[in-house]
Amino acid sequence: MPILGHTVDRGLHRVFQNFIDRLSAADDLGDFSRVIADTATALDLSCFAYLALQPSRDDKPRLISTYPSRWTTHYLRNKYQTVDPVIGEALQSPEPFRWGIDLSSRSASMAERQLLDEAAQFGIRFGFTVPIHDGHGPVAALTFAADERRPQFEQFIDSHARVLQLMAMYFHAHVRRKFANERSVGGVRMSPRELECLEWASRGKSAWEIGCILGISRNTVAYYLENAKEKLGVRTVVQAVTRLAAANKEERN
Repeated sequence: MPILGHTVDRGLHRVFQNFIDRLSAADDLGDFSRVIADTATALDLSCFAYLALQPSRDDKPRLISTYPSRWTTHYLRNKYQTVDPVIGEALQSPEPFRWGIDLSSRSASMAERQLLDEAAQFGIRFGFTVPIHDGHGPVAALTFAADERRPQFEQFIDSHARVLQLMAMYFHAHVRRKFANERSVGGVRMSPRELECLEWASRGKSAWEIGCILGISRNTVAYYLENAKEKLGVRTVVQAVTRLAAANKEERN
């Protein structure tokens, strides 16, 4: 088992290999979320969060996690990544680190203390974070968190911190590669295929015609257009096309 080193047991090696195999097959954010969630469960690591900062400070970071949705929505709405002391530490060093609710006692700002106190209310009190500095863009971080200090959690991190670091790097590389060509429409990220279908629709093409042009089925085109409408928060393709036109106009100005 050279990829993980001679100290790793066979059970962990199987989990790691399954993780790599499923990453290679992952096709969307839901797939990536299930891969890391199932892996964390298999390793008894509780909840996780992967956060990738974007080039512009104003752009919403990519977040894949099993944290409570009320917390992640609140976090993103308030742009907490700009004051999160865990992200702040990840920006400073590429080395993995542990953190806890007691971090608030060392935090200089009221905003940091408030964030940590609010996170604790959602059961996010302690964690192990792997910063990812890959040279291809802003920093990302993968965190495994728990609501309290647990001996099993601590022991696993003590024994296998480098394995978790390797997993974080693999995860980030696959996510970045998969979504490298994403573009946002009015601040909403679209996959290349969603955008392609929407652009053809903006030229008056039907789902059947778009399918012929792109070499995919009409139903597949409809699926991508439905995804686009849902992401943009609209009910019709016409409304989605209007949003696209407005975003294109704004980019040109």
